Amino acid sequence: MGKGSAEGPAAEEAERRLEELADGPPKLAAVERAAVYGSTPDEPERHFLGWLGDVDPDQLFETGAAYGITVVRQAAD
Repeated sequence: MGKGSAEGPAAEEAERRLEELADGPPKLAAVERAAVYGSTPDEPERHFLGWLGDVDPDQLFETGAAYGITVVRQAAD
């Protein structure tokens, strides 16, 4: 017995995917990294100090180069 035209959940899923592709490529999730923020004697307002791994927050604090240090996850450009 022939099936005729496609019907049912599989056909609906295929149609939904075609509509998504018509809207353009899927958006990629932003890559997150650990960012180090803090204050310095020259710039007392909290600002970006660097990426964790590029700067050592413990060393910045111990040397007095920065204070009020926090590490936050944020999207990397």
